[in-house]
Amino acid sequence: MAKHKKPIDFDSKRLYYSIKEVADHFAVNVSLVRFWETEFSNIKPKKTKGGTRQYTRDDVREIAIVYRLVKEKGLTLDGARQALKTNKSDEEARLEVLSKLVEIKKELVILEDEFDMLHHYQKYRSNETET
Repeated sequence: MAKHKKPIDFDSKRLYYSIKEVADHFAVNVSLVRFWETEFSNIKPKKTKGGTRQYTRDDVREIAIVYRLVKEKGLTLDGARQALKTNKSDEEARLEVLSKLVEIKKELVILEDEFDMLHHYQKYRSNETET
C-alpha cells in the first residue's frame, strides 16, 4: 500500500517539525529521511540533547530538493549530489516556482468555490423573484 502525502502546514508559527512529519510530508519512510541525512551534507537538522531531530522549514526545503532529484527525476544518489553541486540554485528556483504554483492553485480553488456559491445564490434569488 502506497503512502499518501500529508503536507506540512507552513502557515503555522512552528519553528520545528519532527522526522515523522517530514517523512509524511514526502510520503516516505522515516528511515529514508535519516539515510538522506547521511548521504547529503545539505540536510542537517538540529538535534536535541536526547538526539531527537528537529527540522526547520529550510531543512524541509533541502529535503524537497533531494526528493525531487531522486524520486521525481529518477537520479541516482551520485547524480543528485552532482546536480546539487552544479545547479543547486536552479533546483531551488524550480522548487520555489512549484511551491508558488501550489499556492496559486489553492487560491483558485477557493475562488472557484466562491463563484459557485455566488452563482447558486443568484440562481436562487432569480427563481425566488419569478414566483
